[in-house]
Amino acid sequence: MSIATLIAAEWLESGAISEACDRLSGAGLDPAEIIWIEPGLAADIGFSGELDAARAALRPMEAQFDIAVQLGQHRRKMLLVSDMDSTMITVECIDELADYAGIKPEIAAITERAMAGELDFADALTARVALLAGLNESVIAECLHERVRPMPGAVALVRTMAGWGAHTMLVSGGFTSFTGPVAAQIGLSEVHANVLEITDGKLTGRLSGAIVDAAAKRSFLEAAVATRGQTMQQALSVGDGANDIPMIAAAVEGQGLGAAYHPRPALSQAANFSVRHSDLTALLFAQGVRKADWVLE
Repeated sequence: MSIATLIAAEWLESGAISEACDRLSGAGLDPAEIIWIEPGLAADIGFSGELDAARAALRPMEAQFDIAVQLGQHRRKMLLVSDMDSTMITVECIDELADYAGIKPEIAAITERAMAGELDFADALTARVALLAGLNESVIAECLHERVRPMPGAVALVRTMAGWGAHTMLVSGGFTSFTGPVAAQIGLSEVHANVLEITDGKLTGRLSGAIVDAAAKRSFLEAAVATRGQTMQQALSVGDGANDIPMIAAAVEGQGLGAAYHPRPALSQAANFSVRHSDLTALLFAQGVRKADWVLE
């Protein structure tokens, strides 16, 4: 049996469940048992039939709800691989560093184009980092303290999954100066990111080592699955931008959950679940987890 999960940001009425069942029936699918995960917020509809057909039938309802359609098997994932900026945290760290340097509009415009897939990620990152040359290293700690905050639902998602034994990993096109503290705060157990070169207490405008780009993100996901003897169906990958497409696509291809979080259009087309209305706890509802079972600290 496959499962369609309807998730509301504010309120899910029984009428919406009835509409979803009618849409599934109209597509030649066979809706079955309805189970409320959280009354008024999230509900499962079991059905028989093709996943893609169910997604197509329910797509018009995505204007109001976040809808996950997946196989019932391996619903609770044993691997979480997540982007950081605008996914696990609310800001783009490089844009915030640029603000301290007085050049935020210039860098933020490049960031937006890179996340939309309009620019090569590695080239755009190298160009933006070069503009930060001379910035005092102390600004990083200041930025962390003043501006970097977990995305709503991030702590609950990571710690709840870790609680049932899932491995949680941050793969970021951002910087280790931020990913380490963020991972420690939220509870992620493994981190991969880019290294800012710092000399005499100042950013040089260069990176050290290989760049963590879109291809690297997918490679880290695939390696984590292989190392743990899992299948991709047991994986959940989540991100918000074009450089997350390969790792999202890898999860989708393996019948895992490839989630686009408040995504740019290019990413939403690659994902099999888009969260547009709710926070990151939608990924717990998608795994069938009641609020009473969330780990909040």
